[in-house]
Amino acid sequence: MNDLTRLKGPMAAPASGRAPQSLVILLHGYGSNGDDLMGLVPHWRASLPDTVFMAPNAPEICPGAPGGYQWWSLSDLGREGRAAGVRRAAPLVNAFIDMHRTAYDLPNSKVALVGFSQGTMMALHVGPRRSETLAGIVGYSGMLADAEALQTEVKTKPPLLLIHGDADPMVPFVAMGQAEVEFKAMGFEISTHAARRLGHSIDEGGLRLGGDFLARQLHRAG
Repeated sequence: MNDLTRLKGPMAAPASGRAPQSLVILLHGYGSNGDDLMGLVPHWRASLPDTVFMAPNAPEICPGAPGGYQWWSLSDLGREGRAAGVRRAAPLVNAFIDMHRTAYDLPNSKVALVGFSQGTMMALHVGPRRSETLAGIVGYSGMLADAEALQTEVKTKPPLLLIHGDADPMVPFVAMGQAEVEFKAMGFEISTHAARRLGHSIDEGGLRLGGDFLARQLHRAG
């Protein structure tokens, strides 16, 4: 993959100063960027001192959002549009995972994905289609973009944690329950949390649950 198509974004080296023993990749939402999602890292570094965090910018400039990016355009909000969008961006995310995993000599079992909104859709699309199981996926305020196809394309079943505000005006709260039903039917280990009176955001409780999940999965993996 050449430099014109390679994803780039901010990173935070392990707090311990040692060589990375695990990798967490943060996938931002529509109109946002990697710098924004790196704001989660200070909440998690203490429990993951040997983890390197990376937050690539999505591949497309987002119209009307200065400094923002999109994984795909939201001009088509239907299922077919979402499915086409995640499929188009998935190879870039997979290449990013493999490039940095290889650079740090880490197995897939030491790599976790964290997504927010459109980034959650990317994480839930990419993770289960990888040939080797990731440590886990945390999805905030997102949805399963193409459930029907996943049933026939699933290759691995990483543990999942989905968190969603029940007052979300952007991505319907019911999307979390729908995803939970789909993933459970396919035999995934999945936990969910409803953040009461929370909109399209992440609260302190969600940060704590996400950090605990990542620490548990990445430590379990090795």
